[in-house]
Amino acid sequence: MTRPILHTLICSTRPGRVGPAVAEWANAVAMSHAGFDARLVDLAAFRLPVFDEPEHPRLGRYVHEHTKAWSSSVKEADAFLFVLPEYNYGPPGALINALNFLVREWQYKAVGFVSYGGMSGGIRSVQVTKGLLTTLKVVPMLEAVAIPFVEQQLQAEGGIAANSIHVAAATTMLSELLRWTEALRILRA
Repeated sequence: MTRPILHTLICSTRPGRVGPAVAEWANAVAMSHAGFDARLVDLAAFRLPVFDEPEHPRLGRYVHEHTKAWSSSVKEADAFLFVLPEYNYGPPGALINALNFLVREWQYKAVGFVSYGGMSGGIRSVQVTKGLLTTLKVVPMLEAVAIPFVEQQLQAEGGIAANSIHVAAATTMLSELLRWTEALRILRA
């Protein structure tokens, strides 16, 4: 059996974001876990405008190339690792918009979280995102990684200085994510 495909999704799209540094670390941990075929995906690369499809996404009749590319990417993945900041106690608007573009492509997949931010480490963003995901029949993991005061952990040469607590949390989360991904395989078939 082939390893399930995990998309480590950089959920922030703003200029100057630290998401890529955090996501590169998270994706490296996922690759070393060896349970997944881990791939780094940048939401900004899809250049999704505010939802602009003329028909409801549950129909899957997309007319715009950006939607078709996004659909293909989400469909390819068996599971996701969302790397997201917290904006005003919630997730980035770009992520909410990206979730709304699709329906069937999300169903029966599991999502783990690596959140970052100030004192809260982005955990409020994760909580809001979980509610949105369950509407799409996505299983959000309880286990997660929260990186508070992320600015203090950025390294001059790039990347973040994650500590052993972050690595242990990520390993535990990825193991649980793998269990759910394998269990949901039947529903995705």
